[in-house]
Amino acid sequence: MFSALCRLLAGSLFLGIVLLVQTVQAGNPLPVSPKAVKRALAEIHARYQPDDSGKVADYIPALAKADPHHFGLALATADGRIFAVGDSDVPFAIESISKIFALALAFEDAGRKAILDNVGVYHTGLPFNSMIASDVRQVKLQNPFVNVGAITTTSFIKGRNSAEKWQRQMKTFNLFAGRRLTVNREVFDSEEATNQHNRALAWLFKSFGYLQDDPMDAITRYTRACSVNVTCKDLAVMGACLANGGLNPMTGKRAVRKEFVRDILSVMAITGLYDSSGPWFFHVGLPGKSGVGGGILAVVPGKFAVAAYSPPLDRFGNSVRGVKAVEALSKLWGLHVFEVK
Repeated sequence: MFSALCRLLAGSLFLGIVLLVQTVQAGNPLPVSPKAVKRALAEIHARYQPDDSGKVADYIPALAKADPHHFGLALATADGRIFAVGDSDVPFAIESISKIFALALAFEDAGRKAILDNVGVYHTGLPFNSMIASDVRQVKLQNPFVNVGAITTTSFIKGRNSAEKWQRQMKTFNLFAGRRLTVNREVFDSEEATNQHNRALAWLFKSFGYLQDDPMDAITRYTRACSVNVTCKDLAVMGACLANGGLNPMTGKRAVRKEFVRDILSVMAITGLYDSSGPWFFHVGLPGKSGVGGGILAVVPGKFAVAAYSPPLDRFGNSVRGVKAVEALSKLWGLHVFEVK
């Protein structure tokens, strides 16, 4: 019996050593201990919760109903751990952050060249909803994150009809989130009633020869995608898929091919926060994306993703608390991609 116990202990010790070696080889995606992560999120949340600057988006009536006091932070790692604080389970409309995941599917369907040739990766220097004409810039091409670029991107998603195309879009969103997401019908109806500007942009770029198929169908699917409800935790997991090379670390399922992850993160770094993309990257130094629903997503490639939710926006359309919180975390942990370690 004693010898059997010794063999059992020896086997357990060997297994423990193997697991330890594997963990060291894989590398811990966290810059600090899990306890320190929880403490940092709690401290940053408490620091910026009293900040009441900014204004909830009111040009879309349904978004104007958001509670300005809501504030959540979440972090999801490439090895499948989630840390959260505050209002991280409150659902909100994903809005422009949806453009990341529509781009992922468009890359899969049409390939890199088609997106570069018809959408572009230019930083426009103009507002995300600008009516950009040929006499304003030397090129008509935009990028996948301004409205007209996202609408054009959406038009490249394949399917036998509009319903199948939308079904494939939602399947991609669900793969990223690791669960079934739903459309906020009130937000969708509100945006459909106020999207005349986007319709004009769609027809303009159809006339330029960039937008594929029916502009109105692309507009409808684009608007529906912006109206998908997520939580701060969902957003962190969706970002963690990109941090993990396209694999969802919670489910093990592939959300996007690895070859396109670098492209997506590059566009996020170039123009993820619209007119304030320059200041964001200068101070935060991470690929990021914002939405007027109050969400912010930042990705640390190979490590983890951080998401914030707080509805009051700055003049550029970015969450005031969200930007400050992610910037504080970046500085605390030295996350800037150009930080010399």
